[in-house]
Amino acid sequence: AGPGGNGGEDTVMTPVAGADGEANQLAEELAALPAYERELKVLAERAPHIPLRLTAEERTLLSILEGALEISEYTDNVDVSSNPFGWRSMFYSAGTSRKEHTIKRELDEFFTYVHGLYMCSNFHKGKRTIRNRSFEDNAVFLRRVFEIGRRYKIMNPSKMRNTYGKLMHILMDCAEQTAVDYNVIGPILTIRHLVRSGGAEAMLADPLTVAAGAQSERGLSRARARELLVQKYATETFPPASVLRVVDSVADSESYIRFNREPVDRIIGYLTDYFPEHLDEEQHDALHNLTIRYGRGGSKLDHSHTRHYRFVLQSLVLWREIQHEMYYLWTMADNDLLDPASAYRLCNTGQGLNRLQIAPRVSRAMSSILGRVKRRLGDWVGLSVVHLGDRDVPNALVFIDKYTQVPRILAPIVQVVEQLQDIYDQHPDIARWIDEAYRGVDNARRVILRDFFRHGFNGSGDDGGSCIDGRLTSAWNWCSLLEKKVYKHLFMLAGFEGFDGSFKR
Repeated sequence: AGPGGNGGEDTVMTPVAGADGEANQLAEELAALPAYERELKVLAERAPHIPLRLTAEERTLLSILEGALEISEYTDNVDVSSNPFGWRSMFYSAGTSRKEHTIKRELDEFFTYVHGLYMCSNFHKGKRTIRNRSFEDNAVFLRRVFEIGRRYKIMNPSKMRNTYGKLMHILMDCAEQTAVDYNVIGPILTIRHLVRSGGAEAMLADPLTVAAGAQSERGLSRARARELLVQKYATETFPPASVLRVVDSVADSESYIRFNREPVDRIIGYLTDYFPEHLDEEQHDALHNLTIRYGRGGSKLDHSHTRHYRFVLQSLVLWREIQHEMYYLWTMADNDLLDPASAYRLCNTGQGLNRLQIAPRVSRAMSSILGRVKRRLGDWVGLSVVHLGDRDVPNALVFIDKYTQVPRILAPIVQVVEQLQDIYDQHPDIARWIDEAYRGVDNARRVILRDFFRHGFNGSGDDGGSCIDGRLTSAWNWCSLLEKKVYKHLFMLAGFEGFDGSFKR
């Protein structure tokens, strides 16, 4: 499966009697390895936040939810205002309808869509679910459907890009329980929920669980580790399918983090390999110097080479740590958005109407991550302000969406830099052009990287600057100007299509 765990169903293994001895012996051998001790510690920390891989039945319910969200016009009808500065009056949309009545009407319509599509997908089950039953009677069903959508999005940030925001806005209104007096919001199911329900908590402290997600270790294949885990933990209350679901969910999480973190690691490597922190007398040229001046090239900052090198490195290391903790941040963002004690207000942030809502859990998590990076790198350059619940980052949904963009920004740059040598070797005509225009592949790479490090971190953009969020805004601003760069043809030769990814379901 890919980083989101979209693989097919796994073959269920049957426990084999008398195999516990081998499993325990291997677990003891693996536990003695320092790498496994570290991995088990990480797994214990992540377990409350690693979402469970969807089953076949859950994927059917997900398609129903996505279909209902596609046709719903909930946000078009609810998040509107006759006041250009936001909804502030008691009455809604020119005073013809109270906001609560509008929300209730739209929620009833959306719930009807969900039930109708469920009936279409399975007539007999749908009939039993819907017949002579109200939405309140089916609150458990709705809670399950909405939890599946939230869980799937966490595992696959590139999916539901047109519909997830609408889903969370619907659930934010449900959380306040002014329009509905029944609960349709449940906790996101994680591997900890599953092992606790089956009495198999020890599985999360077993080195075999880590080995089942690795390629091989001490001659132990992933397939063999999976077999041993089934033999060791499968019971009547925790069947083999549940054991494998935990293993697959852990493997999905490792793949997800590696997929999102690797582009950041590569870019950090390029920074340290191609640009020294301190310039010597022979390196004060245009290919090595990262100096930026206020007002030049759109820069809002004024940094010497060494200062800007540290500013870029600190920003990238912070992004890496955020990607490493993304599951945790998703969980905190979900909790903040759906906290009934944190009401939102609709207001104009300068980028249209947005729901302004505090996000204390995400704020505390970011403060912890930022503090860890500061202690590691020291001498922090720029501001360390994290915008949350203001006009720059109105709510936790906008925050989490900003930082899922990091791999989309960096991965295409990595792709171009890495493919230039192959293009050069395979196409003599292109090689001659690169030699004439850039004096070789190495200099072509340096031109791209230097421009990105200088102008992708220069404080430009609508809400740019040296603050934590302004750094990411500057990088997005650089992306929007790529077509004006002299090296844009190098991106085209490497198959570049865009930074924004796909909006397909």
